[in-house]
Amino acid sequence: MPPRMTHYDSVNDYLKAQPASVRKTLTQLRKLIRELAPDAEETISYCMPAYKLNGPLVYFGAFAKHYSLFAMPTTQIQFKEKLKDYPTSKGTIQFSYDEPLPEKLIREIVLFRVKENREKEIMKKKKAK
Repeated sequence: MPPRMTHYDSVNDYLKAQPASVRKTLTQLRKLIRELAPDAEETISYCMPAYKLNGPLVYFGAFAKHYSLFAMPTTQIQFKEKLKDYPTSKGTIQFSYDEPLPEKLIREIVLFRVKENREKEIMKKKKAK
């Protein structure tokens, strides 16, 4: 039987449950996301921090040997060259706890996702007319 996923009521609860060394990095990541997407709703989804702005924006999660930013598959295409040094899978980018937070790259990714979601919302409204 697979391990049961832990439920968290808030991002604060999620962060408090992490080891101090991990919490510091994830808190920096959270602060950056909130700075770049202040209108995004912060919530817990799939038992991890999630940000929604006209749909899913980004998620992040802590794992034993890395943390991941879940930034949707279009990000992999848009940032293919910049992500070549990071392990990736469909919509997921892994970062090592041993390295500083790649703030510039994450900034670019979050801003790309904000723009992408806002453009989708505009197109959706145009189609509804």
